[in-house]
Amino acid sequence: MTTNEPRPGREHPGHSPGGQRPLPQQANPSWLGHVQPEYYRQAPPKDRGGFQPALPPALPAARRGRRSTGALGLVVAGGFLAFISLFLVLPFLLGSTGIPGFIIGFIASLIPLGAVLLTVRFIDRWEPEPPRLLLFAFIWGAVVSIAVTMLLQPYFSAVAGPASGLDYTTFAVTVQAPVVEEFAKSLGLLLLLLFARKHFDGPVDGVVFAFTIAAGFAFTENILYFGRAIAESSDPGTELAVVFFLRAVMSPFAHAIFTGTTGLIMGFAARRWHNGLSVLAFAVGLVPAMLLHSAWNSMGADFLATYVLVQVPIFLLTVVVIVLLRVAERRLTRQRLKEYAAAGWFTAAEVDMLATSAGRRSALRWAGSTGRGPQMKALLHAATQLAFTRQRILSGRDVPAHQLDERHQLAEIADLRAAVLK
Repeated sequence: MTTNEPRPGREHPGHSPGGQRPLPQQANPSWLGHVQPEYYRQAPPKDRGGFQPALPPALPAARRGRRSTGALGLVVAGGFLAFISLFLVLPFLLGSTGIPGFIIGFIASLIPLGAVLLTVRFIDRWEPEPPRLLLFAFIWGAVVSIAVTMLLQPYFSAVAGPASGLDYTTFAVTVQAPVVEEFAKSLGLLLLLLFARKHFDGPVDGVVFAFTIAAGFAFTENILYFGRAIAESSDPGTELAVVFFLRAVMSPFAHAIFTGTTGLIMGFAARRWHNGLSVLAFAVGLVPAMLLHSAWNSMGADFLATYVLVQVPIFLLTVVVIVLLRVAERRLTRQRLKEYAAAGWFTAAEVDMLATSAGRRSALRWAGSTGRGPQMKALLHAATQLAFTRQRILSGRDVPAHQLDERHQLAEIADLRAAVLK
């Protein structure tokens, strides 16, 4: 494998005492994982005589325990809030739709929900987020954010309504709903950023969590709209078909796109900054989400023209951004694993196997034919996690802690490789 990095123990060409060491070529393979020269460091070398991990006896377990406790506590707290919120949300839904409307609305809402969650799975395949955090995100969107919206709307209307100069209906649709709903949904993103930072450190993570929260919110909102179409109409079949077409066919990704802009901005900030400055990105990220939401709700008599000329291009732009994020994520993984290969941890062929879609598919087919499929899946996942741990190190954020993670992950990969090849 060709690499421009120096061998361990040798000076990098161009390095001067007291000066800033230049980055090796290709150290920044994409805009997704940009690092500064002052933070760059070589991957730890592998001992020729075999890997002997030097791990402190107690600290790693304690640190891992604290981290897992933070994520677990977030999930438990989210479940508790969801349980409490049900006492507000469920009576409201049943009172608005009736039991038949609720049941039919629930079933119909599963279709657009499935479309968004399948998209989340597509985006999240390369470096999957923990299922417990995705569950938290969905529950937050489906129940907690709905309750927060219901609680905040009367106060927001009383304070901001008269000052807006708009009639109540226009204010509620174009100002109140976008502001309150996006704030309520994105609070879940803020909690994930603060208490599960290890899993929320880039724009892809932000989009995945935002889409999941938005999927939950739209699911509950669709139950309301579909159920009302049945409960309040003299021709429920036709009314349901119209509402279903508008919400489930023409706009299943509307809420995902709104909240996705907040998640994207927060993810970029989380990759570059510590929690304090990253929290500011929460406020900044709400602005485009609220504007997009308001623009969508403002479409009236010219709905079809605006949909075709504005909303469809926004959707296509979202698709392009997601594709670019996936490409950049793969390039970043490949480059970081190349740096471990230069230190002796992988061969060039292994990097191709671990960091390309074709290589992964081929590896999984081979492992499946030999009965080692689970071990190979674990190895692919561990290698991706290792690449992103190195990215955190090179970003200069919490370096000692991530170096400790790196040592554990390298030891785990050595064991997984042995299990695959045995």
